[in-house]
Amino acid sequence: MGVADQINWVDAACWNGTAFDGGWNTRLATNQDVLEPATGQALWRVGVASAADMTAAIERAHAAQVAWAATPPRERAAVMLKAAALFEQHFDELALMIARETGGIIPKGHHEVRESVVLCQLAAAMPMQSQGQVLPSTPGRLSIARRVPHGVVGVISPFNFPLILSLRSVAPALALGNAVVLKPDVRTPASGGFILARVFQEAGLPAGVLQVLPGNAEAGEALVTDPRVPMIAFTGSPGVGRRIGELAGRHLKKVSLELGGANNLIILEDADLDAAASAAAFGAWFHQGQVCMASNRVLVHASVVEGLKARLVGKATHLPVGDGASGQVALGPMIDAKQLARFDALVQETVQQGATLEAGGTFEGLCYKPTVLSGVKPGMRSFDDEPFGPLVNLVTFDTDEEAVSLANNSQGGLSSAVISRDVGRAMAIGEQLNAGMVHINDQTVNDDCTNPFGGPGLGGNGSSVGGPADIDEYTRWKWITVKASVPQFPF
Repeated sequence: MGVADQINWVDAACWNGTAFDGGWNTRLATNQDVLEPATGQALWRVGVASAADMTAAIERAHAAQVAWAATPPRERAAVMLKAAALFEQHFDELALMIARETGGIIPKGHHEVRESVVLCQLAAAMPMQSQGQVLPSTPGRLSIARRVPHGVVGVISPFNFPLILSLRSVAPALALGNAVVLKPDVRTPASGGFILARVFQEAGLPAGVLQVLPGNAEAGEALVTDPRVPMIAFTGSPGVGRRIGELAGRHLKKVSLELGGANNLIILEDADLDAAASAAAFGAWFHQGQVCMASNRVLVHASVVEGLKARLVGKATHLPVGDGASGQVALGPMIDAKQLARFDALVQETVQQGATLEAGGTFEGLCYKPTVLSGVKPGMRSFDDEPFGPLVNLVTFDTDEEAVSLANNSQGGLSSAVISRDVGRAMAIGEQLNAGMVHINDQTVNDDCTNPFGGPGLGGNGSSVGGPADIDEYTRWKWITVKASVPQFPF
């Protein structure tokens, strides 16, 4: 039985070659099959947008946005609460769709749907918060600073956690009165786009306010350069992020970039090695390491590296790899052959540069074995480049100062962590790390939805989304003054 046979509420036939325009009426330029990474079989067929398709979607969103922004805040909040309830109601079906389309294990699908409930609930609170401030001014003059929507927000989301990484921008942007044009990755168009479309359609979002259309670079560039889209929210690779930042800057747009870079897990010599190995394994191998926060560098004190290495090799040897949706494995397949080939080349090149392959380094189909490299140093490819695959890079240090220096030997990153029984010492190290997020006695893959999420350099452009950052991201300031009558001027 295929995944399509187990879908009852989300009808894949709706998006066969179409965009979501409030309904399923707009045919797109071309069509392609979406392949299940675990089996190579077609899950469904979707349309792929051209630049002209994207321009038309922007026009529809632009036309719908004014009325949506004027919708009373309680009504916008009600749509978000209804969306949260729909995610809960169809929890298992949506989790299965995500697992199949992304190659993830079922608990990863559960995580995406569960966090989507929270994201919608948080978004529902935004329209009911204060939307500005009364500023000090001269007597007889009312001075107000208001937060107002940008207008149309363009969202470009990736393949790895497509539902969360789309919704974390879509939900607050909509709640605050923007229209949204969403371009999900063509490899995960249902998880990253059409699930959201179905949920918000059922939740009562007015037609046109959300446009969903998968597309490649041509459609993405049309979205980023259109003057009717004053803000772009992008999650993806540093290379594409640089291109989007360049285009957005040229067109004077606000841009929120969440990229990747180096994430460091530092393990001090006093750590509980069993607990540290478990944390490192999860941080590096969860969802096959295809996580922007993955613990791709494990910096370990030289006096305990052998004990940690033995524990990680044991885990790598015994963790089952296969079809994530089967419920029988810990790691699923990588998203596609191109991603696997890039990752395998990174592993093999790092070994040629002098690292030692301790475990893994092989694959069957798209399923890559959890891999451990020791003796990794700056200048080796897996140290310098983000692996985005199931890899533990073991890097040794002798002093806290050396650990900090190694961790900061990068162009920036999202997340870092320090494991030690001495919390004060760990916090002192954490304060020195060039990362947007730091976790003490944990691994690097963490997000509560209520926290600002972002990082410097390759982590993004220093911006953050989530929690207290969202109102700043998805609205702009507007200053208004009011006087009872026009004063006399000297001219």
